[in-house]
Amino acid sequence: MNWGMGADLSEVLAARPAPTPAIDVSRMRRERHARLQAELARRDVDVAVLLRGSHVAYATGLAVRGVDATHAVFERPVAVVVAGEERPHLLWDDIDPALDVEPHPAVWPELDEGAESLARVLAEIAGVDGSDGGGGGDGGDGRRVAVDEQSGAMLRRGVFGAEALLDAAELVGAAKLVKTADELACIGEAQRRNEAAMPAAQEALRPGATRGEVAGAFLAELHRLGVDANLIDPIFQPMPRSIAAGPRTSTGHVAFPTGVADEAFAAGDLVWVDTGIDHLGYASDFGRTWVVGRDPDPAEQQLFERWCEVMVAVLDVLGPGVSGGDLCRAAEAAHGGVGARERPWLPHFYLGHGVGVESAEMPLVGTDLGTAFDDGLVMAPGMVLVLEPVVWEDGVGGYRAEEIVTVTDDGWCHIGGGHPYPPFRS
Repeated sequence: MNWGMGADLSEVLAARPAPTPAIDVSRMRRERHARLQAELARRDVDVAVLLRGSHVAYATGLAVRGVDATHAVFERPVAVVVAGEERPHLLWDDIDPALDVEPHPAVWPELDEGAESLARVLAEIAGVDGSDGGGGGDGGDGRRVAVDEQSGAMLRRGVFGAEALLDAAELVGAAKLVKTADELACIGEAQRRNEAAMPAAQEALRPGATRGEVAGAFLAELHRLGVDANLIDPIFQPMPRSIAAGPRTSTGHVAFPTGVADEAFAAGDLVWVDTGIDHLGYASDFGRTWVVGRDPDPAEQQLFERWCEVMVAVLDVLGPGVSGGDLCRAAEAAHGGVGARERPWLPHFYLGHGVGVESAEMPLVGTDLGTAFDDGLVMAPGMVLVLEPVVWEDGVGGYRAEEIVTVTDDGWCHIGGGHPYPPFRS
């Protein structure tokens, strides 16, 4: 397939490549811990107890197991960050000695016995004693405690003895909002490897091929490239040409992603692609639109050209001190739309989102949180955005793709390998 005008966008992105320094994992973990400590101090928090997998990974460097959800809630590592301490505590078995943590045996916080064990460990290592009750974020003995999740067993036991705890998710979110040089390098390497596997998927995407066969070709190529951490099921979704032809959505817009049926592709199908792999705990995010077995027709080509105009308009504005609202307004002006239905992105997603230890994290731009939220979100050097505009014309279809950029002191730079516009013919 030949999308033509994409050469201009490729030149814009290629002109601002991100640096590719060697990754120092130990330094990265030390700097993450320092940021968590800074947030503890800023919020006057004594202890942060983390159960959410991505938060544990950020705090300790542990590669949290990718297991079935019915097992994951039980096989749950716990991280504890205590104000003023040089390293985090990790409650888990078989801890890699390379992790700079204070090790403790695993607890099972979903079970009553595990909640009891967790309470004892917290009292021992962090001075948190919930036996006397409390409130306002106090851990029973006056310690200010933040936690991101509690299991039913923890609530029954009263592990924290507090009617109101502080939200550790906000604390961790603030710490990881701005990325270090090592984190940016990890995201960039993950994206380059993700892109490197795409030609195999494009070659497999032929009339008569199934979604499973295309996804299998992609995953096999990842394995050949030495990648062993796929974060999301790869999406190769044939898109309807009109909203009425697809599943109903609460927003009245096109549905994406949908279904897991292993249907076969037909010549001329419009396919939206979305994949994400991991490198040293950091996610990538690849998105493109392909046409099966032929070049785009004039109407499809026009969608792509309008998408390029939106992307370039956003990049022209992006830089430190710019608000998320400014980015949304630039996208809307380039698209010429007025109102949520005409915005050049999917209303149940966003114009852009962050990426890091999670495939979608703050900053989130263009969500249903509204204009006031977007205007209050100010870009700063080190923030990462996955820009994913969508241009849709009912009866023709839509064009969607993604690019990862990071804000710099004087603008932005592009993260990744620069998968070409136009992409290879499928």
